[in-house]
Amino acid sequence: MFYNSKNLDLAKIMRSNPTKEEHIIWNMLRAKRFLGLKFKRQVLIGNYIVDFLCVDKGVVIELDGGQHNEPSKIQYDNERTKYLESQGYKVVRIWNNDVRNNLEGVYDYLRGMFECDL
Repeated sequence: MFYNSKNLDLAKIMRSNPTKEEHIIWNMLRAKRFLGLKFKRQVLIGNYIVDFLCVDKGVVIELDGGQHNEPSKIQYDNERTKYLESQGYKVVRIWNNDVRNNLEGVYDYLRGMFECDL
């Protein structure tokens, strides 16, 4: 698959400079620590860069900040999700606020989702 070289460069930069919430979630997911599943971060899928991709299950995990409540961002996210789903991925969105204030709840939510058949 061919990628926009600007997005490839941006993904590399994003991997090197994660947000605080991305860093927290990556520490939970990396090195098959989470249920023995393999995850990658800042992965290109088409023209989009996704926060985390579970390679084994085809699940995209997106961390969303407050800006994702803005009407233009909601529309963009909906279009993005439709594209990712059309490529066979399931998209899961988690609020940054939940990562900061309820990490155990986020863990339990993801564990429950991944332990059932996707």
